[in-house]
Amino acid sequence: MKIGVIISTYNNPRWLEKTLWGYACQSVKEFELIIADDGSGEETKNLIANFQKNVFPAIKHIWHKDEGFRKCTILNKAIVCAESEYLIFTDQDCIPRKDFIETHQKFAESGYFLSGGYFRLNMEISLAITKDDIFNQNAFQIKWLKKKGLKNSFKNTKLLDSPKFSSIMNFITPTKATWNGMNSSGWKTDFLKINGFNETMLYGGEDREFGERLFNLGIRSKQIRYSAICLHLDHPRPYKNAGAIRKNLAIRRETRRNKVVRTDNGIVGG
Repeated sequence: MKIGVIISTYNNPRWLEKTLWGYACQSVKEFELIIADDGSGEETKNLIANFQKNVFPAIKHIWHKDEGFRKCTILNKAIVCAESEYLIFTDQDCIPRKDFIETHQKFAESGYFLSGGYFRLNMEISLAITKDDIFNQNAFQIKWLKKKGLKNSFKNTKLLDSPKFSSIMNFITPTKATWNGMNSSGWKTDFLKINGFNETMLYGGEDREFGERLFNLGIRSKQIRYSAICLHLDHPRPYKNAGAIRKNLAIRRETRRNKVVRTDNGIVGG
């Protein structure tokens, strides 16, 4: 199975660099890497070019002009560009643990998509993480994170590297296995059947709507939030607005009510 990773990004090269170092030390070495860039500037372009030269020669940088939040559009372009049959979707601010791709590959199954989660960090810890901390995996160790200021919480158990514990927690967690854009995966053929992401949607639930159409197609979900681990770096969300969220909620209600499978505003017709 050829596996690909699609990373969405927009003008945050500092976080993107940390995330790319996470993919440079994966246990799985053969994978396609695609950057879905929603109009970033020269600093991001130069960063990616440097990784192309020194780390990932085959990295694909899919870019379009900055015309506001058009994440769904650039993700659709990345899906079309992908040569892999199985695709992991994530964001510029999510550093993967070394077994991240291996875990998605292990649990991949026809007729399913995988739903992962993330471990949220505050800004102080996000800034403190270095390339070395990623390569030696210190950044994923609870003891190391506590030294950097991480507070005690049951959520910290998400970082325990125990397949048995992770399996139990995946089973008992009350969190629904929905499509989460920072950590989900599935089959390209299924994404093409639903015509990709709805390009009329802005920030707020656009990923969930994509997953809801996969459900309507007959695809089921599998929970791996305690198995496929990524660290979520802190950041503001200036693109968030109440009007867009209301519009997206209305689209999602329509998708559920009418069992919509294929959007008219996606890869074809978007």
